[in-house]
Amino acid sequence: MLRQLRRTGLRALKASGMFRLMRESGQRNSRLLIICYHGVATADEHLWRPSLYIQPEVLDQRFRLLTKGGYNVLPLGEAVQRLRTRTLPPRGVVLTFDDGAVDFYREAYPLLKSYGFPATVYQTTYYTGYQRPVFTIMCSYLLWKRRGEVIAAGTELGLTPPLDLRTAESRQAIVRNLIDLTAVHQLNGQQKDDLAHRLAQLLGVDYEDLVRRRILQLMNREEIAELSKAGMDFQLHTHRHRTPMNEQLFRKEIQDNRAVLREITGKNPVHFCYPSGVYEKEFLPWLAAEGVVSATTCDPSLATARDNPLLLPRYVDTSGQTELEFEGWLTGTIELMPHRRNGRAKGL
Repeated sequence: MLRQLRRTGLRALKASGMFRLMRESGQRNSRLLIICYHGVATADEHLWRPSLYIQPEVLDQRFRLLTKGGYNVLPLGEAVQRLRTRTLPPRGVVLTFDDGAVDFYREAYPLLKSYGFPATVYQTTYYTGYQRPVFTIMCSYLLWKRRGEVIAAGTELGLTPPLDLRTAESRQAIVRNLIDLTAVHQLNGQQKDDLAHRLAQLLGVDYEDLVRRRILQLMNREEIAELSKAGMDFQLHTHRHRTPMNEQLFRKEIQDNRAVLREITGKNPVHFCYPSGVYEKEFLPWLAAEGVVSATTCDPSLATARDNPLLLPRYVDTSGQTELEFEGWLTGTIELMPHRRNGRAKGL
């Protein structure tokens, strides 16, 4: 209901000319819109997780709007510096992509290249050296493939049958059980992949076909090196896509992540993105100690010079967002309306 009301309000504001006025306003031009993308669908991923994936044709439409509206798409490092020194060009925008999946290489990069847009990939690195599907999200995807069913099996995987696949919540509960099993048995990457393969067999899904098509895999080292050489920016997202509450373990995630990216790209990454958008106040001094210059959240807003550079907001764009909502964010008009805070930070 709230979202429908917001869309109605945006239509009225656009019809009144407010989009144009806001786009050219001092308020918009002193702020920076950092846009977040998680994945670009290569098959049916946008149907499985519409809150994370966007279709290539929709991404193309977004880029056309950026061009048509005269938005200045800036490299992340330059934009952060110019935000701090209050020297942003009019209508500043930054494009970021989280995780660094194969779909960026196949779908997003060719579009970026055709429009001449710079972009930052926040690259998690464990799976760049282990070219198999990411375990947790592959399990979720496999269960979704049999959505709406109840399967009288699972004991062979250590699960308690029946497996209720009728709702997103019940499927996620099964994924959590699988994650718990991997922790209890201290499974390594190969063993986790074997478990995902066995789950696919139980569900009647062709796992090897998914592997051949590299569904839910990250870019490999050669692909990252190729795109880095072509001008794409690769920055920190932790090595294993996790943020431990222990300082030593947290900083090791940054150190391992940085070491891999340095080896592949020959560059020193100093910008960071919180995995899943979750952050805590304890993380800020740990990031500073690792020489991190900026860190982005998934809290929806336009960034200002007053924002903590280690808590920069981002707008997450997906196939579930309408063109009207996207344009509302580009112009800054949507800031006039209430919107939900996605992230989390205790005590901040």
